[in-house]
Amino acid sequence: MKGKYIFIIGLVLALALAGLIGCTSGSTDESELPSGLRINIGSQQEGIWVNGHGEVNAAPDTATLQLGISAQRASVAEAQAEAATAMEKVMAALQKGGVASKDIQTQYFSIQQVTRWDQDKQYEIVIGYRVSNTVAAKLREIDKSGSIIDAVAEAGGDLTRVDNITFSIDDPSAYRKEARDKAVADARNKAEQIADLAGVKLGRPTYISESTSYPVYSQPPRVAEGAPAPATPISPGEMMIRLDVQVVY
Repeated sequence: MKGKYIFIIGLVLALALAGLIGCTSGSTDESELPSGLRINIGSQQEGIWVNGHGEVNAAPDTATLQLGISAQRASVAEAQAEAATAMEKVMAALQKGGVASKDIQTQYFSIQQVTRWDQDKQYEIVIGYRVSNTVAAKLREIDKSGSIIDAVAEAGGDLTRVDNITFSIDDPSAYRKEARDKAVADARNKAEQIADLAGVKLGRPTYISESTSYPVYSQPPRVAEGAPAPATPISPGEMMIRLDVQVVY
């Protein structure tokens, strides 16, 4: 009786394994059990896999200035007082140029010793203190960039520091949609060509993934060259928004 049960259990397991094999599609490898039963292992990717690319050029509508002041004096109190006075003037110039308070954010503030190496004594001597205060100012009227830089430079005087200017698009959703349309169409065209060459009929998409690149400049922003002008000439150039999709048909 015990042997009969063992036989039945073995038969059920064999049928279950056979059912699993029948449900497996696209298998490429086989493994043989001691009983002689073959089991398919591994799988093969099915369908047509393609990548689509879309890109759109757009003019930036926002500029971000990183600017501030740096003051050095014999004592911390003197340096801090001079820096604070100059920074107040810089902030006033920004606001007068139309930059809202919410668009001005402190990025960096430091008080550092300034030292000099004494060759005779063979150690560093403190000769003063430097106070630095840097803000990021978002300019929503990009055509005012040059005049605002000039106003800041005048307000802060020799303490003024302008570290960088970057350009961006405040709401790039419409450009991303256009880039997405191009990327999906590009993927579809590639898949149709592959299906035609392979002599098969293209089915519906079964998988789609998207990746978006950060905007890049199709031509780098630059300070325009030429004769002196009332305002510092700034050229924002164009930005390129890129988007890629992977589609399986």
